[in-house]
Amino acid sequence: MVRRLPASATAGLLLAVLLPLAACGGGAKDRPKADLAASKVTTIGVNAYLWRASLDTLSFMPMVQTDSNGGVIVTDWYSNPNSPNERMKLTVSILDQDLRADALRVAASRQVNQGGQWVDAPVAAATVQKLEEVILTKARDLRRTAIG
Repeated sequence: MVRRLPASATAGLLLAVLLPLAACGGGAKDRPKADLAASKVTTIGVNAYLWRASLDTLSFMPMVQTDSNGGVIVTDWYSNPNSPNERMKLTVSILDQDLRADALRVAASRQVNQGGQWVDAPVAAATVQKLEEVILTKARDLRRTAIG
């Protein structure tokens, strides 16, 4: 039996940007180099709308890895409280800087608890497709809001 992710689970907002600060020695002539380095840190390598929509959509799940330059989000195992004997893990890959359907790929792993052991179980293709649709719709909404 395949469970769909609850709509309320995708409503959360998770977007934290951490900027490493480094002390720079030297005079004022060193400042432009430091500013340039900071701008490179804050520039992500993938479509920002897809990135934010992915983080927003998966915010209810614990994150193992988020790499905005590589466009990869990996979640840890998540069990819906209503289905404690089933858990899912997701990997979202953003493959391009353009907001296109083929710039997003979602992979899911599912396990069920059988006699105290987690056993791999199939994931319905519709589950992955639905998650991709939710992320794409949210990304398009973010773009529309930004453009005004």
